[in-house]
Parts: sequence; C-alpha cells; structure tokens
Amino acid sequence: MRHLLQPRVLNWAVIAAMASALACHPRLSLWINHPEPVWYLEGMIFLCGIVLWGFVFAWHTQYTGRPVFVLKPEPGPFIAATVVAIIAAALFDLLLDPSLRSKMPEDYPADLEHWFAFLLFSMAFNQLFLLFAPFDWLMRLVKDRRVAASLTVLFGVCVLAMKIRSLPTPVPPPLLAAILAVRIATGFLAVWFYLRGGVLLIWWWTLLFEARHLLNLTGHPE
Repeated sequence: MRHLLQPRVLNWAVIAAMASALACHPRLSLWINHPEPVWYLEGMIFLCGIVLWGFVFAWHTQYTGRPVFVLKPEPGPFIAATVVAIIAAALFDLLLDPSLRSKMPEDYPADLEHWFAFLLFSMAFNQLFLLFAPFDWLMRLVKDRRVAASLTVLFGVCVLAMKIRSLPTPVPPPLLAAILAVRIATGFLAVWFYLRGGVLLIWWWTLLFEARHLLNLTGHPE
C-alpha cells in the first residue's frame, strides 16, 4: 500500500482522473434521462478515477517491469494490435453489430458528435475500469501474469453478461455465445497489448475498433 500512497503516484492519479472526467463530459452530457446531474456524475468519475489510476501508477511498472505510457512502442506489438483491431472491427460490423444495434441502441452512435463522445468515454473510463486498474490490482494481489490476465478477462465477461441480462429483450443463445467468445478472445489480446505497449497502445486499439461505426454514420448533427 505504501506505493499507492506515494505523493508522486497520488499526483499522477489526480491529474489522470481529472483528464478522464473531462473526457467523459461529452458522453455524460448526451446521456438522455440520466438519474443524476452531470456535475455529480463527473465528480464520481473523478473520485473513482483517482483510485483506479492510483492502482495503475502504483503497481503496473513495479509488478510488470513495463512503463504505463510507452511513447515508442515496439513495431511487433503495434502492428499486431493494428491488425487485430481492424479484424475485430470488421467481424463486429459484419456479424454482430446488425443484431446488437437493435437490442442495445444506446451503445451505437447516431452521428459524429455521439461517436466522438463514445470514443472518449471508452478511452477515458471503460478501458481504465475493465482493463488497466483491475489487471494492475490483480498483479499486486496474485503476482502472476497469467492468473491476473485470466481474472481480468473474467471480470470483463461478468460485466458484459450483467449488461446483456439487463436488456429488455433476451439475446438469442447463439448470439450470446458469440459475443462472450469474442469478449474472451479480445480480452486476453488486450491484456497482452497492455503489457507490451501500455495505455497508449490500448487507446490506439480502441480508436481503430470504434472507427467501424463511422461507416454507418450518415451525417452530422443539426
């Protein structure tokens, strides 16, 4: 815990949490019928972000031997992340998105403004909550990359399963199996890319994957 409470770690965590909260603002402002005021949601993201980013800055480098931000990624992981993200985006666009769009319309942007807001939210909070923080916390807990990676992927699958279960209309079993299988595969790949390229490589992966929505946008908001 002493690493988590170091002034350097806390300073970086506060700065990163503030950036995350600001990046989430467009998505929160477009959230229709949200239960709380935007300022309250921003505050919660900021406070939660301090803790989550604290896990990252305190334990990632210590237990993986890799920096959090890799400014010059190795060519191999960068090319692999690019190719895998493009393939995953194509598979989703052709096979899964047509069925999911009708069941989870709130996850699909209607215009460029929504797409940009969704992208920032995914980079600023989704990846932090589902990948960066849990993996580094688990690395500190179990000190084994394979176990930490497996539990991180399991956490992401559980979150996705709860979201699907809350949908008003049930998802057909074949579609559900395909979604979970893809989530497991991409989850393990994301952990590997995170280990090799840090936060920036995952953000690049996210940008390419989310870019598939641009093909279906027909115009700008009025």
